[in-house]
Amino acid sequence: MNDANRQSNWLHELAWDEVQRRIQRSDVVLVPIGATEQHGPHAPLMLDTGWAIQTSEAAAVQTDCLIAPPLHFGWSYGHMAFPGTVGLTAATLTQVAVEIGECLVRHGFRRIVFVNGNRQANIPPLEIAAARLQCDTGAFAAVADCGLIARDDIAKLAQGPAGTLGHAGESETSMVLAYYPHLVNMRRAPPDPPSGHPAPGLRQGHLTLDPRLEGNAWFVPRDPQDFYRQTESRGGVVGNAQLATAEKGRAMVQAIGQRIAQGIDAARLRELDVRPPPIRA
Repeated sequence: MNDANRQSNWLHELAWDEVQRRIQRSDVVLVPIGATEQHGPHAPLMLDTGWAIQTSEAAAVQTDCLIAPPLHFGWSYGHMAFPGTVGLTAATLTQVAVEIGECLVRHGFRRIVFVNGNRQANIPPLEIAAARLQCDTGAFAAVADCGLIARDDIAKLAQGPAGTLGHAGESETSMVLAYYPHLVNMRRAPPDPPSGHPAPGLRQGHLTLDPRLEGNAWFVPRDPQDFYRQTESRGGVVGNAQLATAEKGRAMVQAIGQRIAQGIDAARLRELDVRPPPIRA
């Protein structure tokens, strides 16, 4: 293979000396973190990792940075009643992210962006990891959540009423139709839900994927068995998968990639005093 064919933005597809040269060119690295969890009867368990992979690639092309190998495991506690779901505890995910970041900082990367494809769910562990990494090393560390960094853009692309983006709904199914169509069976997608509007009262969860749902909120941990019972009739889907299209999926990924790229541009302006972490055994 000649050098012309080795211009990958994926760190694990390069030789060590090529990585060294790329770090001299750009000290930014993206770390895609997803999940292996149910996404209804129509979509693959790797959907969240797909979000992280595709949006990282879109951002890397615009910003000339490398991407670390994706992590296929996240904090998937709420989906453990569905077979196939494999997750890490919150504390383990935090520690794994910190140690990945420490390795990258030691080799010369000074700006680490965790790209979270397990929208919202991975945020608490990854925010703690970013804070620890930044505090301990002086490196820039951030979390770009695929569901939150471009909420306004995604809401404009969505056709369904407020409340239908959800889990394995319009936006997530659009992404896999665009980039992993061979893993999707739309004949198995549940029918249009009766109503996309949330029940009156406090909204569940402090964060929302949809800016149209802003309002009073609280957080109650999702019990896996309760979630299974609540969504069993729809195969674990929250939202409307029937509105998904590959065209929307490509547009959504590009919008998220653009927002991540804007964050990277801003991060490059920051002056840093980085301390290489010790090698852990």
